[in-house]
Amino acid sequence: MSGLLFHNVDAEWSDPVTTWPYDALVTAIDYGLVPDWQPIFAEIRRMPWGPVARQVEHYLGYRDPDGVSTLFALAIDHARTQADLADRAHVASRVQAAVKRAGKTKAEFAASIGTSASRLSTYLNGKVIPSAAMLARIERTADS
Repeated sequence: MSGLLFHNVDAEWSDPVTTWPYDALVTAIDYGLVPDWQPIFAEIRRMPWGPVARQVEHYLGYRDPDGVSTLFALAIDHARTQADLADRAHVASRVQAAVKRAGKTKAEFAASIGTSASRLSTYLNGKVIPSAAMLARIERTADS
């Protein structure tokens, strides 16, 4: 349990961080300690582009830089990087499943979707994310 108290806001530290008003986030960042920041960090990890992350990012934009602001900025950056890696892996797995369903060689499949085998390889390993239109074509071709 935190010893952090919010003043002049309608929130308690024990409330879900997603319900905290902006002033409560600012109070936690400015006057809290590492245990007080844990619910904020957890929400940033859960939704790296969500409202809490955006509010923290907004505050960091005008807050005087120090170790605390650096820590929060790094937490946001790390969460977004991890989310991006997970999204890339998810898309790559969808492409892999489509190629497998098609029952063709990778070169044949690449030709059937209008790309090269080397480009298809970058989709398969997640180095490149296909456009939405290309992903739709990949999945439509695999299912036809």
